[in-house]
Order: sequence, then C-alpha cells, then structure tokens
Amino acid sequence: MKHIILSLIVVTITLMSCAPSTPQENTENAVVEAIMARRSIRQYHAVPVGRDTLMQIMTCGINAANGQNKQSWEVRVVDNPTTLTQIQDLMAAGNTALNPDIVKGCMRGAPVMVFIARDINYDFSAYDCGLLAGNMMLAAQSMGVGSICLGSPVRFINDATNSAEIADILGYSENYELCLCVGLGYAAESPDAKPRDINKVKFLD
Repeated sequence: MKHIILSLIVVTITLMSCAPSTPQENTENAVVEAIMARRSIRQYHAVPVGRDTLMQIMTCGINAANGQNKQSWEVRVVDNPTTLTQIQDLMAAGNTALNPDIVKGCMRGAPVMVFIARDINYDFSAYDCGLLAGNMMLAAQSMGVGSICLGSPVRFINDATNSAEIADILGYSENYELCLCVGLGYAAESPDAKPRDINKVKFLD
C-alpha cells in the first residue's frame, strides 16, 4: 500500500511539473522600458561619451537583424571634436546656397556622430542600416546616453560639391554610400513623448 501511495505522489508531482504555468504579467521589462522611454534628443551636455560605452553601443548595433547576415553596413564613429568640426565646415562649404548655420547645426550639438553607410549593391541594405541604428539607439538609452536619428547630414554630405573630400575623411569602402546618421551624447533636455496612432495597427482575423 505504501508503494502505491508513493507512486501516486511521484506521478502527481511529475504531472504538475509538466503542466503549463499560468502566464504572469511582467511589469518590469528592460527592453520595453528602453523603447518607451527613448526620445529624440536635440540638446546635449558638452561631455564626451567614453569609448567603452560607445563600443558596447556599436556592438549592440552590429548584432541587429539583417538580410542573409550580409551586414551590409559600414560604420564610422566620430567623437573627436576637431574631426567633427572639420566635417561640419566642409558640409557648409559644399552647400553655399544654404545658410551655413543651418548646415552646421543639423547635427544638433551631439558630441558623437555615427555615420552609417550602406552597400549600394544590395537592395535591402538601407533596411539593414535602419535596424542597426535602432539597436544602437535603444542600447544607448539603456545606458543613459541620449540619441537622435538624422537624415539632414546625409543630404548635406551627399549633395555637397566637395562630397568626395568628406568621403575621404569617413573612408568608406568602394560601393558604399552614406544613408543614415545617429547622434549620441548625454541629454540636456527631457522632451515629452509625441502622440502615437495605434489605429495604424490592424489585426486581421
């Protein structure tokens, strides 16, 4: 009789361990918190971001999903103020029809600028670069670093009459072109979240 009771207890425990657990609401999720807390920062403290921190952000970036693992991007990180000023001056000189203050100010004062180039021979490289940038910005947010995704520097650089000179500084490989920029730095502002339209999301039954 004791053996039967013991067997029943073992079976009961086994079945309980195999049963699906009831889903628990997770109110603390670091990824969700980073996504919901991130804002585009347009004012930064004049404080450098350490190379170790930047390297961790870049590592998160290159671990983004990408087509066929082609990693169809090249990334240039400029955290040297002299080099960044040199690029801004060349941008202004190459766009003489535009207000130089607007051209130079398009980087929003970020102390670090990440220049992301795409492989022009791969149709989906622009999407890969967008995923790369998204990973970078979320990683930065999780580490207390502000960010902003920028398109204006891309236009000012690619359309500049001296674009080749700027390209020499960035040093991309052949068949790569600049497609996206990300500014990084410690935020000097705390903007509110902009409204989002959930009605653009539809579930199909």
